[in-house]
Amino acid sequence: MAESNFIDYVKILCRSGKGGAGSRHFHRAKYVPKGGPDGGDGGRGGHIILRGNRHMWTLLPLRYQRHVFATDGESGGAGRSFGKDGEDRIIEVPVGTAVFDADTGAFLCEITKDCEEVKLLRGGKGGLGNWHFATSTNRAPRYAQPGQPAIEKAVVLELKLLGDVGLVGFPNAGKSTLLSAISAAKPKIGDYPFTTMEPSLGIVNYRGDKSFVMADIPGIIEGASEGKGLGLRFLRHIERNAVLLFLIPADSDDIKRDYKILLNELTEFNPELADKSRVLAISKSDMLDDELREEMSAELPEGVPSVFISAVTGQGLTELKDLLWREINSEENQVKQTMTHRDLDVRHRVEEEDEFIFHQDDDEQELPEMTDQDWEDEFWDEEDSVNN
Repeated sequence: MAESNFIDYVKILCRSGKGGAGSRHFHRAKYVPKGGPDGGDGGRGGHIILRGNRHMWTLLPLRYQRHVFATDGESGGAGRSFGKDGEDRIIEVPVGTAVFDADTGAFLCEITKDCEEVKLLRGGKGGLGNWHFATSTNRAPRYAQPGQPAIEKAVVLELKLLGDVGLVGFPNAGKSTLLSAISAAKPKIGDYPFTTMEPSLGIVNYRGDKSFVMADIPGIIEGASEGKGLGLRFLRHIERNAVLLFLIPADSDDIKRDYKILLNELTEFNPELADKSRVLAISKSDMLDDELREEMSAELPEGVPSVFISAVTGQGLTELKDLLWREINSEENQVKQTMTHRDLDVRHRVEEEDEFIFHQDDDEQELPEMTDQDWEDEFWDEEDSVNN
């Protein structure tokens, strides 16, 4: 996977800019012996902003940009002049990117629309200059607010492909063959396990003027939710799919057992996947006669719409499209569009990314996160000490 351009998981270090300090300057001019305080306010620190970009399909650019730092705000100046605000840093990501705290694994935010912006880290506010604190009893305040500190956080970005239908099946179940048969996608097809090494999308035309998106992921094996095979790394891509299409070949020893294994791996990864609409397709059905097809129909899982198909001969593909289109646009499915993201745990992480070490200067210390109220309390405590 190191040589692939499809990167769907990356860990980066972000830091917003710190606010500039307020000025304690006093007006000095000829014939103006008591000009009074005129120190300006400090500038705001730069924000770290995420922006969705529908033209991106991978997190590859961030693989080579591990540190994203906004600039600091400048200090205030004389004549009540404001300090310059720090420059924001905008991180463009593909639509469908979820963000997690790298330390705790907690879900932070997600980007689901093109040009959607989310303020990941807020820049520190600039401090007020001393002219704000001049009163009738204290006409020459010799203090000003410091700027708020920067916020530093390591985050994990996960890309989850946005597709209407997600293909689920064991290796060599015929997922890539089906995708190539009903869409213009050209995934790699081979007669050996794990032919598909990375997810792929295909646009399926339906009834002339309609279409939906189908996502193919590498084959799932029993134990994938515990880290076996390739399925675990790519299971995240079917979390956003509206409908899950289970693909089981007709030569399977026990279709019902295989279906239960696949469903169990999905629910172990994310329990919410059990609530998604499901369709079962029996692939490679061109090898079955009518009698065998009737016998197998009686043994299929109950309560799941099913269809016999053959991507080679085209058997059942029109019926499959009708069934998928009906499930995608069903009222029940429209209600389930929102999704609660599961937090990252050890099983869901990519080892080489978690072991990535951020090189920082030894004299840099971790800055505490403080609320606006904390800074107001600290400032007024400082002012009381000065007045006393």
